[in-house]
Amino acid sequence: MDLSFTPEEQKFREEVRAWVKENLPKEISNKVHNALELTRDDLQNWAKILGKKGWLGYGWPKEFGGPGWTAIQRHLFEEETALAGAPRIIPFGPVMVAPVIMAFGNAEQQKRFLPGIASGEVWWSQGYSEPGSGSDLASVKTKAERKGDKYIVNGQKTWTTLGQYGDWMFNLVRTSNEGKPQTGISFLLLDMKSPGVTVRPIKLLDGGHEVNEVFFDNVEVPAENLIGEENKGWTYAKHLLSHERTNIADVNRAKRELERLKRIAKSESVYDDQRFRDEIAKLEVDIVALEMMVLRVLSAATSGKNSLDVAGLLKIRGSEIQQRYSELMMLAGGPYSLPLIREAMEAGWQGNFPGGNPAIAPLSSTFFNMRKTTIYGGSNEVQRNIVAQTVLG
Repeated sequence: MDLSFTPEEQKFREEVRAWVKENLPKEISNKVHNALELTRDDLQNWAKILGKKGWLGYGWPKEFGGPGWTAIQRHLFEEETALAGAPRIIPFGPVMVAPVIMAFGNAEQQKRFLPGIASGEVWWSQGYSEPGSGSDLASVKTKAERKGDKYIVNGQKTWTTLGQYGDWMFNLVRTSNEGKPQTGISFLLLDMKSPGVTVRPIKLLDGGHEVNEVFFDNVEVPAENLIGEENKGWTYAKHLLSHERTNIADVNRAKRELERLKRIAKSESVYDDQRFRDEIAKLEVDIVALEMMVLRVLSAATSGKNSLDVAGLLKIRGSEIQQRYSELMMLAGGPYSLPLIREAMEAGWQGNFPGGNPAIAPLSSTFFNMRKTTIYGGSNEVQRNIVAQTVLG
């Protein structure tokens, strides 16, 4: 395993760094570095900037309009954008559904849907989880009944992240009850402006609106929006989840948040406490280990060897690290981490925060929000079983 980058790769990194420095809006990077709330316009503005450059679909091959980067180039791009304070690319379109459309969609579907994803113009949502169907995704009950040249969809999805902004939604729907549960699932693309679609917010503990319930009441979906074959959706879903779980590891954001943790610890005068420094050091070791795991996968892919099947392992470790750094930030802030003042999480707030350090304001919100990371994308308990079966045998 060679973990050193070539001169060409270092040059690529510098080119990405220079472009991001020039094109990433300062007001957006300031929000990201300080964990302030990002608006829909912030997220889509950055997506469109990347789309104009041809980098929103940074993992796409050239044949579909992507840059055709190697795995290492993609890693360097992710690292440079994260460290610069760029928002995390909303993955549902470019990272999740696009590879499914490329791999299993027909030419007409590729021509119809991929350009809007690549440009950042079309916002996609994910329709997987349902009440009672989270980690046990094969038990989905949302029904799509074929009638002529359309499907009639009825049911409910939940925990739909940023679904209030969605233009389109990719869904796992049940088209058959015959045989094993997995064999009756199809992969359907649905226009969220269709009659019968209702998006209802789920308010979080801090009052934020990040996730939603989505209801389908006799929603008509053209049959041409079916990806691949009917009842083969489980195969396509597994293809997508491998992209999602690798993306969830988010080692580069962890490196950026480690530096933020150090800044907060210094500002709160706990950085010189040896026991607290030990905790930061242990976290840093875990982040380096996670990065080594990612680089092992990249090294295997680059050398032509079989890529390690560790998507679940990356998800487990990445999610636990996210929870740990949010916890250490809370500990650094002490009692002042507890008050919830939502206005303090908005850019430009000029009020007085208890303790005098407004950088502490978002900590409790982030801490509680991060409890989700070991649950979504397949709970870590389930992921450990998968890793045991596929990696250990």
